[in-house]
Amino acid sequence: MAKRVLVTGSSGFVGANLARRLISDGHDVHLLLRPNHEEWRLRDVESARHVVDVTDAEGVKQVVREVRPEWIFHLAAYGAYSSQSGLLETVQTNLVGTANLVDAALSVGFEAFVNTGSSSEYGLKSHAAAETDLLEPNSDYALTKAAATMYCRNAARTYDVRLRTLRLYSVYGPWEEPARLIPTLIVYGLKGKLPKLADPDIARDYVHVEDACDAYLLAAADEKAENGAIFNVGTGVQTSLAQVVQAAREVMPIKEKPAWGSMPNRKWDTTTWVADNRAISQTLGWKPRYQFQEGLEQVINWFRADLAMRAYYEREIGLAQPLTVKSTGSNS
Repeated sequence: MAKRVLVTGSSGFVGANLARRLISDGHDVHLLLRPNHEEWRLRDVESARHVVDVTDAEGVKQVVREVRPEWIFHLAAYGAYSSQSGLLETVQTNLVGTANLVDAALSVGFEAFVNTGSSSEYGLKSHAAAETDLLEPNSDYALTKAAATMYCRNAARTYDVRLRTLRLYSVYGPWEEPARLIPTLIVYGLKGKLPKLADPDIARDYVHVEDACDAYLLAAADEKAENGAIFNVGTGVQTSLAQVVQAAREVMPIKEKPAWGSMPNRKWDTTTWVADNRAISQTLGWKPRYQFQEGLEQVINWFRADLAMRAYYEREIGLAQPLTVKSTGSNS
């Protein structure tokens, strides 16, 4: 049954994919977009748009009262990328913005509200983290996401509403941020090259964005799961950087050998980063449709099919010009 839906953060990577999925499924989709949002991911998205920052409590309340959404998907966030810094804006967007949206939703009523958490809430673990594990966030972003998750959980229990949180692991797919590993690797790989690489043993639990969208829809539609429930969205299988590069070399014309350590590790890099996904599997019946190799090939095909978007990524990554130029001078 079609729902009236509000999506925040829809100019972002996962949000843009979710908006497309909802529109394709026939829902009445409304996008809540911050002022000065980026448009490139929404170039072909036809949907009602409402421009207001989630930190504007009155503005958010006005939009929610106007739309009166049955389903709300909250994906607006700040601080997930190294280019996004500043404690105040991180707190204002991730915690205060979430509280503003929850308060506005409670004031008009709703059927389902799905909040977006992060695997970074767990901090560094030596095992597959379960939803009941101790949270040990080690960044401002992770700290504020953990606080927002707890805020949503408390509101769900206090007001007895279907308000759940998805803790996303390393989502990849079409429309991902250009500076991230997978799009960078593909853009280089399609030119037969490899980018700078960190430690080959660094690992992530890579989940395809379509599988993440499945999780959002299941979390909204399910009537039996606990109000305030938290679910990990990960495959339960971690893939090392060495395995990622090997998979790319098998499906793209890459002749270069990896230059391991040519890029320094980041403070959050670790050899163990994987989800315990039993809760979402057992409660919502979710399971990933894409194994990593298959998912990578899907994204490569997306780049190959959309030459304009591929050119955009090349410009953003700095590969708009050929990587090598034949010399017309001497060989000295």
